Amino acid sequence: MLVKSLVQKKEKLTTVKESITLEQALKILEDSGFRCVPILDESGQIFRGNIYKMHIYRHKSRGGDMSLPVTTLMKNATKTISVDSPFFKVFFNIKDLPYIAVLDESNLFYGILTHSRLLSMLSDAWNLEISSFVLTVNSSGDRGDLVKMSKIISRYVSIAACVTLDAKSNEIVRRSLFTLPSGTSVDTLKLIIKKLERKSFVVSEIDDLKSGRILDKNTL
Repeated sequence: MLVKSLVQKKEKLTTVKESITLEQALKILEDSGFRCVPILDESGQIFRGNIYKMHIYRHKSRGGDMSLPVTTLMKNATKTISVDSPFFKVFFNIKDLPYIAVLDESNLFYGILTHSRLLSMLSDAWNLEISSFVLTVNSSGDRGDLVKMSKIISRYVSIAACVTLDAKSNEIVRRSLFTLPSGTSVDTLKLIIKKLERKSFVVSEIDDLKSGRILDKNTL
């Protein structure tokens, strides 16, 4: 399971019990340096929500009672995924959260999947050790376009990674990002571009991962 492999398990996390006060929670947050931590029930098995440092600070600055239970300012109680959730569900749920709580097969707290861990996993597709260029190829999004583009590129190099953007019914142009493997020569790159555009696919951007520059296909 891909999600499970990315999770930080609860045994390694800083968490708080639902019975502690806001004052106690603030000390734990300040000592740990985290901006928010999970709130668990007394058994440490059930996820209740998250407590954010900023919400406690705001409450305190307004003269709020710091002896209230931490659940008073609890957030994200329903923001959870399962260890066997499909990967796309992570994107719909994590959004602007620093992490999302992960539950096991019995709906007990298993750990968290952080935003940074997710981004790190995605960035592996552009690993400089195995990649050279990223081609952004525009197409109409018609059935079979992705297969056609992949076949053209695969005649000359293997495809290190592929991401398709704008996959909505109302989008006129579909962008597909193909990562080419390390060692791809400029001559091969030019040939791939020529073959793609001969089939009416438009290479709108070429990213050189080694130099960090965007290349102009007309001056290659």
